[in-house]
Amino acid sequence: MQKINSEAPVCDLGFNEKHEAIQPEALKIASKSRRRSSAASTCSFSSACFTGSSDEDDISPREKRQCNSRGYTDFCVKNVTNHHAFGRREIEIAEQEMPGIMTLRRRAADDKPLKNANIVGCTHINAQTAVLIETLIKLGASVRWAACNIYSTQNAVAAALAEVNVPIFAWRGETEEEFWWCLDNCVNADGWQPNMILDDGGDATHLMWKKYPELFKGIKGIVEESITGVHRLYHMSKTGKLSVPAINVNDSVTKMKFDNFYSIRESILDSLKRATDVLFGGKQVVVCGYGDVGKGCAKGLRAQGCIVYVTEIDPICALQASMDGFRVVKLNEVIRNVDIVVTATGNKHVVTREHMDRLKHGCIVCNMGHSNSEIDINSLHTPELTWERVRSQVDHIFWPDGKMMVLLAEGRLVNLSCSTIPSFVVSVTASAQALALIELYNAVPGRYKSDVYLLPKKMDEYVSSLHLPTFDAHLTELTDEQAKYLGLNKAGPFKPNYYRY
Repeated sequence: MQKINSEAPVCDLGFNEKHEAIQPEALKIASKSRRRSSAASTCSFSSACFTGSSDEDDISPREKRQCNSRGYTDFCVKNVTNHHAFGRREIEIAEQEMPGIMTLRRRAADDKPLKNANIVGCTHINAQTAVLIETLIKLGASVRWAACNIYSTQNAVAAALAEVNVPIFAWRGETEEEFWWCLDNCVNADGWQPNMILDDGGDATHLMWKKYPELFKGIKGIVEESITGVHRLYHMSKTGKLSVPAINVNDSVTKMKFDNFYSIRESILDSLKRATDVLFGGKQVVVCGYGDVGKGCAKGLRAQGCIVYVTEIDPICALQASMDGFRVVKLNEVIRNVDIVVTATGNKHVVTREHMDRLKHGCIVCNMGHSNSEIDINSLHTPELTWERVRSQVDHIFWPDGKMMVLLAEGRLVNLSCSTIPSFVVSVTASAQALALIELYNAVPGRYKSDVYLLPKKMDEYVSSLHLPTFDAHLTELTDEQAKYLGLNKAGPFKPNYYRY
């Protein structure tokens, strides 16, 4: 296992408070009133937004006592009775497009490598994640699960998991307080003590470390898949707060080069089209950040005929963008003229109120980074601006002079809030997550220190090999002479750890 020697400075990563923007209470109430009065508040055209009838919208699942067909009650979802059959079909459809994780499930089911593992999961709740959850259970784990994003949960999928006795606490449109209540119910359960964490954003890790330090001491390992959560882990490590080993899946080759690029390249188009019906051809777009997510956004949008600008702080990424044919600019240079703004940096306040004051009428603003801190949403909650909810996850914000901005998903992850994501690419990440959990759970004492590690190269290669049969791809095998010449084992790994792909 390769250890990551991060040189990231100790900075404001929001570790002492959740990285979601918090609205003033009066504005929360006003916002809720606007949404409930809109006929478009319930999305009916996408399974990602499936919420059922509008008469349920005003009732929090916390206020309802539910049980599934087996009498099980240890869950909190929107409507287990009406939604679970639809959700089960969604999971079955996803299974057909997730060959890697399904192959791993079949190969390891008899061995039960996660027997007696008690996993707290905090990820997006969608059909693809459900396939991962049910795989972990097949491999012997006991799980309790919550959503990492208040807008990305597929209610029908959550209901399907609850129907088969999975302790899941998640629904689409949670409040901030409900988010933490759900996660707390996963962590703090009678007769059940977690020993593993699968996180997306670091919230489960944060909650356990801060509120349940005794439980945190019993954790054998943490697996984290987002850049935000990874930054939090590095922050903990540098400050001596990380007392357990962690695997950074986000920067593994299989996550970084596949999920962070190929999935984004398609889902940015899907989410923008579903939410706004925008025509891409000829539109001017600025993509903030040219990491793998930014690369996927920029290349996907250009392929549709957009004129794409890129902003960057890193000279290496900026040079890549320039040599890929994009003009690298400062946001202030193009903000008045662009039709679409996409953030993909993982930073905070990349798009400020000053930028938004200068946008052209009808500009679409959205975020493809994990955290919703990239767009300064709080600065838009002021008396002179008027918010109008026109569709699920689509707000029109009006300035006093009549100018209007289109904000998607209130600055949260737009592809998981406004569309679905390609199941095949998620299979790659899910396979890496499952293998990372198996690796940490079964590691002999002392093998890993309390630090942050990457997946070993061999494991990345194995994850990739699980998906090659789908394409009828046939690998060339080295001869003994070739292997000796290159200094490699014929079975791999085939690249050194420093290889960049």
